[in-house]
Amino acid sequence: MTADARPAAPPSEAFRLRASNYSLLTLRLLSARPEEVLPALGDQFRRAPGFLRFAPIAIGLDDLDGQEVDFAALVSGLRKLEILPIGVVGGPQTLRAAAAGAGLPTLRSAGQKETEIEAPAPVAAPPAAPEEAPRPAAARTLLVEQNVRAGQRIYAQGADLIVMGTVNAGAEVLADGHIHIYGTLRGRAVAGANEDPEARIFVQNFDPELVAIAGFYAVREGLQNASIGRTVAVRLEGEQLRFEPLG
Repeated sequence: MTADARPAAPPSEAFRLRASNYSLLTLRLLSARPEEVLPALGDQFRRAPGFLRFAPIAIGLDDLDGQEVDFAALVSGLRKLEILPIGVVGGPQTLRAAAAGAGLPTLRSAGQKETEIEAPAPVAAPPAAPEEAPRPAAARTLLVEQNVRAGQRIYAQGADLIVMGTVNAGAEVLADGHIHIYGTLRGRAVAGANEDPEARIFVQNFDPELVAIAGFYAVREGLQNASIGRTVAVRLEGEQLRFEPLG
């Protein structure tokens, strides 16, 4: 080593791994046949342009009773519809193994807490940190104080959602509870996203692309003209959405 030679500086930190829990929409398969599922989704897309476009989704297998699925055809068809399947949930091990063969891993809940995954230390691990106190419960209402732009998707997990501005065309707001929009709804609103049939949608100026509660939806073309431009409350009665003027 010459007098001017110096040890190379260690590289700066380039990445960190985190175990996180993100909210995903789940496409629950009620049919094991892609040739039935894909046209039905395509029909929904024609009635509600942009619905689920480029959305990452999990594929739910619990309702298939072990029926075989052509996952390769399903994945290919979903991507042609610009839906991005990233994994499967539920179902028997045989179905999950078949899904893994098509590039769809089994997704499992990571819990609410985000933790950082550290690379193994080159020396003995330090003593374990004291156990953290339980984190307080998440707020039950998510407040959005600005307009929701086209292409944005906002999800109030385990909470109600209040939007103080306009939900523009091409935007989507979702909540496990109620949705309150104190502006114009021109995009999509999905309440009761965790299958809560008691959830409702309240809109100051009602002109949506799509509204849905607990999986039951209506698109703009099927709405009564009397509701458009009005202050409206949307609720679910049986399997039908009801639109009630307010004020």
